[in-house]
Amino acid sequence: MAVFRSSKYLQIQLIDDEKGKTIFGFTDRRMEGKTKTERARAMGKEAAKRIAATGIKEAVFDRGGHRYQGRVKALAEALREGGVIL
Repeated sequence: MAVFRSSKYLQIQLIDDEKGKTIFGFTDRRMEGKTKTERARAMGKEAAKRIAATGIKEAVFDRGGHRYQGRVKALAEALREGGVIL
């Protein structure tokens, strides 16, 4: 799972490294009325559901050089709460 964080938005992609294909991607651009951290948490919950639907139980969390705090941490915690092993 690759994470990209800008000053406004957060994007994630679940990538199959062996096949070199992106399984799915998410962005929080269309989520309105929430703080950035709340959007990251909601995105993590939704991504965990999609990951479970594909049958994947474990993923590598590539935070893209960003510190493990704030939105990145909220995203990772929501993924773990959804049953994904990081």
